Amino acid sequence: MSDSRPIRVRFAPSPTGNLHIGGARTALFNWAFARKMGGSFILRIEDTDRERNSQESLDSILNSLRWLGLDWDEGPEVGGDFGPYSQSERSECYSSAATKGLEEGWLYRCFCSPERIQKLKEEKLAAKENPHYDRCCRALCREESSLRSESGESFVLRFSVPDDEEIIIADHVRGEVKFHSSQVEDWVAVRSTGMPTYNFVCALDDAAMEISHVIRGEEHLVNTPKQVLMSRALGLQEPDFVHVPLILGQDGKKLSKRTGDTAVGDYKEKGYPPEALFNFLSLLGFSIDDETTIFGSEKLVSAFELSRINSSGAIFDTDKLAWICGDYIRACSAEALTERLLPFIKRAGFQVEEGEEEWLLRVVASYQERIGLYSDFPEMASWLFEGSVEVDKKAAKALRADGAAAVLMEIVKRLEAESNFPPQEFDSWIKSLSEELEIGMGNLMKPIRARLAGTLGGPPVGEMMALLGKEKTLARLQAT
Repeated sequence: MSDSRPIRVRFAPSPTGNLHIGGARTALFNWAFARKMGGSFILRIEDTDRERNSQESLDSILNSLRWLGLDWDEGPEVGGDFGPYSQSERSECYSSAATKGLEEGWLYRCFCSPERIQKLKEEKLAAKENPHYDRCCRALCREESSLRSESGESFVLRFSVPDDEEIIIADHVRGEVKFHSSQVEDWVAVRSTGMPTYNFVCALDDAAMEISHVIRGEEHLVNTPKQVLMSRALGLQEPDFVHVPLILGQDGKKLSKRTGDTAVGDYKEKGYPPEALFNFLSLLGFSIDDETTIFGSEKLVSAFELSRINSSGAIFDTDKLAWICGDYIRACSAEALTERLLPFIKRAGFQVEEGEEEWLLRVVASYQERIGLYSDFPEMASWLFEGSVEVDKKAAKALRADGAAAVLMEIVKRLEAESNFPPQEFDSWIKSLSEELEIGMGNLMKPIRARLAGTLGGPPVGEMMALLGKEKTLARLQAT
């Protein structure tokens, strides 16, 4: 299956949208294999869809890959010896191959109109037959085909699939996969516009860039016999194939927007740690062993083997992702976490003034065990950044409770009399006060929390007071 060729793998996204989670997982597996084997990871842009391509999409894809921690050895913004790395710049190569295919007979002109093709498809489906093209134009002699082309008649180029041939593909994940040529229609290799199709250019580019292993999603397995036949027609060396399992939603169906976010950019925007998403994606169809769940890029690379990729569908378990995110956030230093949180703090409209850096570190440390995403922090800690707070329903109920107002007045009086703020050994101080006033701790603490933060959650009350400072604490406790 393998040979002594240098390891060269590629990820080839289309710049027609954002980087999909499935594409990111494919890129990650390619990257890990290249790094493990001391090979090259190539980024190739499949931009033959001129109407849908955009620079914005390309920038988004590149930024998402970098955010995940993936770098490439050849490709956009890097260069390399096997370029160009955008298919739109490789038209001369495709045109030359198309001419060769017509001359040698493994490509032929098809003059059938789109209307005829559609009608044929509908008739075959109605008859419960395979809706393949009926090879009508394959029977045209070369002279007639040339004359019709020269007269200006529109045509596509189709690949002439051999009759009664078995196509055997040795796949590193699925083992030996067999296709019969009767399962493969005479597919369109070049459109009437002159633009080549995916299967045509993919085989050419993989050969031209000396790709040793094609690691991609299982959904591309149906394209593989077409690309193999294309390679054989040109006498090109075929790469090894590795078809990784589909990513499934928790409903067991193919991951879609209905079952969760599908674009990597969405996870970045919502404040997922990139290392956590990298870790989670690594587990979708791969495992280091039966126990290891949390690991970084170095551990993945050292353990990565194609034999460890599973063949069954991988469930995108959002609960597991949330747990992994929390683990990474808790393991982060307060300084590093603060840096990660700053963009989200600013996006929420909160300002951190000069000289408040140490205070912000303390705030972050107070919430480090409580947040699951970076984006959780501004909302949860908003009471510390705002001049006043909105009281939620539970907090409002606590403030309306009998004796709550009197409790707050007493707390203010006691705090004003304290030389230290907040009182040293606050837990003992507040417990003694609870016993002295004969008020349960819950009835004592709830109105304090409600006044300070507008909610009943948050850090310990003594910590809340310390973070607010004496002036703000007293002002809020006295607010009406």
